[in-house]
Amino acid sequence: MPRSPMRAAPTEAMGFAMRTEPLKVALLGCGVVGSEVARLMTANAADLAARVGVPLELAGIAVRRPNRQREVPGVAPELFTTDAEALVKRDDVDLVIEVIGGIEPSRALILAALESGKSVVSANKALLAEDGATLYQAAEKHGADLYYEAAVAGAIPLLRPLRESLVGDRVSRVLGIVNGTTNFILDRMDTTGAGFTEALEEATSLGYAEADPTADVEGFDAAAKAAILAGLAFHTRVTASDVHREGITEVTAADIASARAMNSVVKLLAICEVDPVAGKVSARVHPAMIPRSHPLAGVREAYNAVFIESESAGQLMFYGPGAGGSPTASAVLGDLVAIARNKMTGRRGPGESAYAGLTVRPVGEARTRYHISLDVDDKPGVLSAVAGIFAEQDVSIATVRQSGRGPDATLVIVTHLAPDAALTATVARLRALDFVRDVSSVMRVESE
Repeated sequence: MPRSPMRAAPTEAMGFAMRTEPLKVALLGCGVVGSEVARLMTANAADLAARVGVPLELAGIAVRRPNRQREVPGVAPELFTTDAEALVKRDDVDLVIEVIGGIEPSRALILAALESGKSVVSANKALLAEDGATLYQAAEKHGADLYYEAAVAGAIPLLRPLRESLVGDRVSRVLGIVNGTTNFILDRMDTTGAGFTEALEEATSLGYAEADPTADVEGFDAAAKAAILAGLAFHTRVTASDVHREGITEVTAADIASARAMNSVVKLLAICEVDPVAGKVSARVHPAMIPRSHPLAGVREAYNAVFIESESAGQLMFYGPGAGGSPTASAVLGDLVAIARNKMTGRRGPGESAYAGLTVRPVGEARTRYHISLDVDDKPGVLSAVAGIFAEQDVSIATVRQSGRGPDATLVIVTHLAPDAALTATVARLRALDFVRDVSSVMRVESE
């Protein structure tokens, strides 16, 4: 058999002159992640140069407070600047890294970079979930790359498999833990018996929670990540506002105890699904009980884990540290090497894939199961009346358990799969019953 001809080098095949001078990188932001990116770029300069083909040099680091003391070994003080816009627009800058976060000025700076043909690496999940389409369009129009592996699940290689490795497959479901702060809190509540406030205080003291933890504990962070995951998995534009969001602030010690009685744990889950027949996708973030036998139940501390289910590859699991300076910087540098290689060869990475254009399904149409705990009067006829309410909404009961007597009587009910809207209506009807003193716990149950 004749030997295949050797593949021509990119410069031969594509007519590009081999570049020998360094690629200059503008770094926007020098907080926990940015300072680690700068440190690693300096410490690993030789390795990065070998992997790209030319050195990667910091052209400048944009910061808000130039007089703040920063210890970034190997980074000259004169590289720091407060004029991020001027840095991005400099003619000698080839590539841009954005780790500022937030919507503005990040959006304006990224657009300025892309519009000048400079490829961008971003870790900005909030911006990508709100207005990723605009950034994609700018990258496409001006022949630049937009990479953002670090925006979801820190160091875990997750987005690139969705964008590239599974592009020939059909993804049906994405299920996972994508916020380390909430996972730490729920894990502490389960393993130590701590209440929410106590567990949050510990998370803050260890640096897992911000001074203002709202984005984490109310589910905003996870919802932004779910939007990005759903968009990539199902080739449809999904924004954070499309994601049904519930946080963990209402999770109580009683909820944790109820889960334990079912041999389950409570996790804040991001769940993204597609119904190809109906032409709809759904994305939701909420606490849910999962069996202790489920692999996600064993995800401890501030770790993340995501399941991807696809037609051909089957079920894949991605696990690792989902936040922190070093893990996130690792993902940023992986993207930096990728866009630098593309720059060297004149190629481009994958752009937006939204060809499917599916409709986003409201959470009321999603099929799920509920765990409901009712404080009820201890008298004949209560159980049958409660069952009648479920029947009215066409919700089937899987199990029912009564504990306590007299003023301590409690009914714990777990349903079969039903539309979320029907389950919500059932709970509303139960609250209105005279013999139901309180609906003390309502939580979804994920069994698969």
